[in-house]
Amino acid sequence: MSREKLEPTPLKEDVTSSVNSLQDAVSHDDFGEVGVPVWDEDVVKEYYRSLDSNSIEYLYEQTGHGSTLDEKDHLKPDLLYILDKLLKMTSDHAMQIFKDTILNHDEDVNFPTKTWMFINQVVQGELNIDDSTVNFKARLLATLFHFHSVYPEVRAVTDVYNDPDEPCETIRSYTLAIIWVIIASGINEFFSHRQPSIKLYSSVVSVLLYPCGKAWEVIMPNVNIPWFGGKKLPLNPGPYSYKEQMFATLLTGVSGSTIYVVANIIAQKNYYKNDWVDFGFQILLVLSSQCLGLSFAGIMRKFVIYPSRAVWPTMLPTLALNRALLKPERKESIHGWKITRYNFFWAVFGGMFCYFWIPDYLFQALSTFNWINWIAPNNFNLAMVTGSKSGLGLNPITTFDWNVASFAFKPLATPVNTVLNEFFGIIVGFFIIIGLYYTDTKWSAYLPINSNSIFTNTGEKYQVTEILTDGLMDLEKYQNYSPPFYSAANLLMYGSSFAVYPLTFFYNSFKEWSTIKRAFKMMFSEAKELFQGFSFKKVLFTDPKSYSGFNDAHSKMMMKYKEVPDWYYMVILVISFVLAVLCVELYPQTKTPVWGLVFVVAINFAFLIPFSVLYAVTGAHVGLNVLVELIVGYALQGNGVALMTLKAYGYNIDSQADTFLSTLKIGHYSKIPPRAVFRAQIIGTLIQAFVTLGVLNWSLVNIENFCEAGQAEKFTCPGVRTYYSSSVFWGVIGPKLVFSGIYPEMQWCFLVGFLAALLFIALSVFCVKQKWYQYFRHFEPTLFLIGIINVYAPYNLSYVTPGVYLSLTFMWYIRKRYLAWFEKYNYVLSAGLDAGVAFSAVIIFFAVQYHSKKLNWWGNTVMSTGIEGGHGQKTLKDITDTARGYFGPEKGHYPEP
Repeated sequence: MSREKLEPTPLKEDVTSSVNSLQDAVSHDDFGEVGVPVWDEDVVKEYYRSLDSNSIEYLYEQTGHGSTLDEKDHLKPDLLYILDKLLKMTSDHAMQIFKDTILNHDEDVNFPTKTWMFINQVVQGELNIDDSTVNFKARLLATLFHFHSVYPEVRAVTDVYNDPDEPCETIRSYTLAIIWVIIASGINEFFSHRQPSIKLYSSVVSVLLYPCGKAWEVIMPNVNIPWFGGKKLPLNPGPYSYKEQMFATLLTGVSGSTIYVVANIIAQKNYYKNDWVDFGFQILLVLSSQCLGLSFAGIMRKFVIYPSRAVWPTMLPTLALNRALLKPERKESIHGWKITRYNFFWAVFGGMFCYFWIPDYLFQALSTFNWINWIAPNNFNLAMVTGSKSGLGLNPITTFDWNVASFAFKPLATPVNTVLNEFFGIIVGFFIIIGLYYTDTKWSAYLPINSNSIFTNTGEKYQVTEILTDGLMDLEKYQNYSPPFYSAANLLMYGSSFAVYPLTFFYNSFKEWSTIKRAFKMMFSEAKELFQGFSFKKVLFTDPKSYSGFNDAHSKMMMKYKEVPDWYYMVILVISFVLAVLCVELYPQTKTPVWGLVFVVAINFAFLIPFSVLYAVTGAHVGLNVLVELIVGYALQGNGVALMTLKAYGYNIDSQADTFLSTLKIGHYSKIPPRAVFRAQIIGTLIQAFVTLGVLNWSLVNIENFCEAGQAEKFTCPGVRTYYSSSVFWGVIGPKLVFSGIYPEMQWCFLVGFLAALLFIALSVFCVKQKWYQYFRHFEPTLFLIGIINVYAPYNLSYVTPGVYLSLTFMWYIRKRYLAWFEKYNYVLSAGLDAGVAFSAVIIFFAVQYHSKKLNWWGNTVMSTGIEGGHGQKTLKDITDTARGYFGPEKGHYPEP
């Protein structure tokens, strides 16, 4: 049943007054302070005993609990807290909370549909709130909305109250976090250039932090260490706490991904032979690009951290993992499941650790389960449509490997609406690619259908060095060689990329305009207040009122802590930009103008708001790399190094900002003091920068033939080679030749994206009351295109379909039918599977892959027979059948930039 939209007209007149009266009501002593665990236990237990079985079952379902296995009155503190608030919640208060919720969460795709319908029916009078059953449900939901969260997913991984005295920034948490940042940064950088690579994911580091913290708790003496200002810090503050674990997880989180601009440094030293790329240039490039992202994250807090609508669904498994390890829980039964989260996590972790050996090493056909192609391995058309390796992967059962099934999105964390929108785009993209390929559009039939490589007019991979003289494009060589050509899937991917930028900027800005407008108003209001009677003392020592206007429970609990002032982040922005200017000015060999830096910073700020809001709500991410490459390629034609430099900033600012924003939201959910998170981000960033550059320079000096094809230890740097080729293609050759000469139609995709934005804005404004519009309510055009962009060329449906099954099973069916089980186990299951795969992959890598030990049997070779293994016919049309021996424009008359 689709969600009906509540008409706002009859509500708006009384919503403002009702919200104000609600604030007065909930601040009354009867309710107590949000997030403070104070209650009369005898009264609460007496109220609990008075509830009938149906009410207790509904209470358990909404709070993620089950019936107790010991005694009826043995209630966890979170249930006591909720029951205390429920006891004092009146029908009038519940009605006011519902009206406020409807106003703030209209068009919220993450809001539970069943709950949305219920609260609308109560407000509109379709359900009688005086009915005892309706009354209990309404008051319980209102209590959960106001004192916890409107989202079951968030309630499942967060606490309903906060203990500000729980240890967080301790010698123990800092020491363990710094050790693991050094280890993880070094390992991730060293092995990132090897094929296959290895990576210590944040889930792995979290699991490793836990035993280290428990060991410290047992081994280290309980002594005090002298500190500044006469303070003494305990070396062993007692039991290893949840907040210490979360703080250490946040500090180490910056090392979860490698530093993007490392590829720039290697490409310049190894391929462009730029000997001037010394440590000074490297550290300026790394620190400026990383810290610009951090500064932008701070500015974005009011847009995507404080608003409750910014759920950040893909971050929830991280919270679930650490809660399972550190948070005690009562014995209870949920739908017959009696296992605790802690035991469940280790059972899933151990099971996946063992199982992953099967698809990853022992029986690899279970990972690439292209069973349809086993029937006719040399059938070209079958391979193009269903092939997992050479085709588009149309196959109902494609894998039994969690690593593959969770590749396109986190199926047990990403909202099902996001998954279905992206899947719809991928399915439509499938038919478009088939159409392009089998009609030989733009000579695509002479090329592989789903490759992300660039090709010549004879179907060979494009060797950019063939058209270069002294690092610049040689037009004579180019005319004797070939223009670059794209596969059918790559054409669709680039066309979708061009369309998604104007679509996202205009449509998503409009859709989330209330959140964006509110954040801007608050920023301007705070700035105005700050500069009225301006003084440096006021700026430096006045605590910011960052959470004013945000009335959800988590924001209210965070008010206990001092927030990081905006000017902290502005200082980082200025320092980072100065470092970036020094980078290009002290090293003029980059040939990068300062106005280019201003441009990429400005374009990142313009797109960061709609992109980050989209990411925070849906879990879908859009990068600016294609847009930056396109614009800089036009502006600085023929300058590959300048393009690499500006691309490093243009892509990395947005990417790093989202990384830092995600850690800020995790800190928000786990009640880590904001200034502690800020310190963690600064320290983690600095350590990662120096460790990464140290490992990188050691590798460049000590690994023979580093980044060369056929390198003995497989340090072939596939990502760096792609980065270099991209710099030549976009910087030296330039997009003007490709998208004005070879593919001029592609430029119209920007207009298509803009017109699509206007269309969907018009539909949401003028057609919202039409009955047929309810079928379009959950369609998200941006996600539709993101699905195409993130999957095709070189991935395909075989990496998507199993994730859709899992998402529908857990994020829709189980969430709808077994909410209590979902709240308790779903995210723990996701974290256990991820951690099990990651740990198993590390062991497999060193045991049987670093020094290759192959198992040659049918289960490891059947998926690579015939066309899927690169044998037989590779393209729809054969170059040898052409009269000239090549396709495309006539030789000597190729389009020129």
